[in-house]
Amino acid sequence: MDSDNRLTRSATGQTVRVFESSNDPNLPSRILSHGANLDEYTQETLEGDIPTRVVTHTGKEINYKLVTFVIDDPENPKNWSLAYKWYITMVIAITCLVVALCSSVITPGIGGVEAEFEVSSSVALLSVTLFVVGFGLGPMFFAPLSEVLGRKIIYATTLAAAVIFIIPCAVAKNIETLLICRAIDGIAFSAPMTLVGGSLADLWKTEERGVPMAAFSAAPFIGPALGPLIGGFLNSAVGWRWLYWFQLIVAGAIYLILILTVPETYAPTILSRRAKRLRQETGDQTYVTEQEINKRSLSETARVFLLRPFQLLCMELIVFLLSVYMSVLYGLLYMFFVAYPIVFEEGKGYSAGITGVMFLPIAVGVVSAACCAPIVNNHYLTTAAKYGNKPPPEVRLIPMMYSCWLIPLGLFIFAWTNYPRLIWVGPCLAGFPVGFGFIFLYNSANNYLVDTYQHQAASALAAKTFLRSMWGASTVLFTHQMYNKLGYQWASTLLAFIALACCGIPYLFYYKGSQIRTYSHFAVDDSAPALSAADLEKLAH
Repeated sequence: MDSDNRLTRSATGQTVRVFESSNDPNLPSRILSHGANLDEYTQETLEGDIPTRVVTHTGKEINYKLVTFVIDDPENPKNWSLAYKWYITMVIAITCLVVALCSSVITPGIGGVEAEFEVSSSVALLSVTLFVVGFGLGPMFFAPLSEVLGRKIIYATTLAAAVIFIIPCAVAKNIETLLICRAIDGIAFSAPMTLVGGSLADLWKTEERGVPMAAFSAAPFIGPALGPLIGGFLNSAVGWRWLYWFQLIVAGAIYLILILTVPETYAPTILSRRAKRLRQETGDQTYVTEQEINKRSLSETARVFLLRPFQLLCMELIVFLLSVYMSVLYGLLYMFFVAYPIVFEEGKGYSAGITGVMFLPIAVGVVSAACCAPIVNNHYLTTAAKYGNKPPPEVRLIPMMYSCWLIPLGLFIFAWTNYPRLIWVGPCLAGFPVGFGFIFLYNSANNYLVDTYQHQAASALAAKTFLRSMWGASTVLFTHQMYNKLGYQWASTLLAFIALACCGIPYLFYYKGSQIRTYSHFAVDDSAPALSAADLEKLAH
């Protein structure tokens, strides 16, 4: 059932208002037993509870009251003022931007790490690799914990740990300290990237999410593009250690803002606290939530969160190929952190700061694509209407089919205009179509996975995140060797041809996806209700 502002009568005869789709992947279905009643998380009721009866394993029947939000409940995050919701949205988006910035801002200082600790460039680059590996490992643990404990406590603990472990990086006396603390930072910093989509879904109704999701989706790409720019000038001025002090300042500032001004937004946690309060105030122990009476066993929860992503990755062609495609793109982004210094510093003799400026067209492309997101969303709504608002998941692939060509286009331009004797304009501006294409490809892929797998979507996206992080982490270790062996032009051309080959993936699924889904053990069939037209890209990072 889609979210609606109208009051209706439920099956139990109660007056209710449905504020969220029952198909929303952010509902806590992964931690609840099969058949659990999710209505308390999607409906506001006049009475503030839903009567329910539970039969225990001994056959005893117990009557409970599932605690819900009341009509127009001020504690329901979806009822908060528009200005407050936008404030929280921007704080969370900036948090993501800062986290992404921390992954790349250190790249201009790699040479300083090499010199001070007397290690090879490959060892120094492990400070980037291990950080990105953490991005892939962290979500496996923080996603389930957030569904059990709530969003804010995960934000608070992980960001605190991340900020603290920046300090040993800045004062490290040996390479081992630096690498270990960067690995810890990567795991800790992965939590905001994991939770941000769910946090925004907590705030906005499904049909309202298009623009907020567009604002958020740009942040993880703008951060890596701005990192070399800021880091280049900072490293040239005060040295590589200040790249970490800078991280401490910006990460510490956004941590304080988030902790002090952003409340808990996860409805199940808010309702669980309300149920506990009602039991204390009234003495009535029948006030409960589904999480308290219908939770999965620990072993079953671990299987869903830790094994299901790999099941989908290995058994589902759609998940596998889209994960490979997104890994290619993510790896390309991190390859740029090594390739740009090769082309602009070694080839053209530019400083690290000026080389950082060359990343700006990527950021401009990302922002431009984010500005176009409402247009794409409106096109989806129009197309969905032709299917009676129950379109097949493949409709999500249309933007991907157009934008996929932008990546090889930008790479071919970068490849054959990066001769040292040529002006900087060609390889610099080549970043614009790449940045523009990133957003549409990621959003389309994530939306397609969400619509295809619905309540399994979080696991599908976790599989994609794991694979792309592992690949992105490894690319920085061999990019320099690849450019040395193949040369500036052919190394970049190889990347362009790989991206070109991937262009066939959205077309394969657009024309054959429906048939492929019939062989799937996890995908929804075409007769199942489609998710809302809103941009469900929220679970991507």
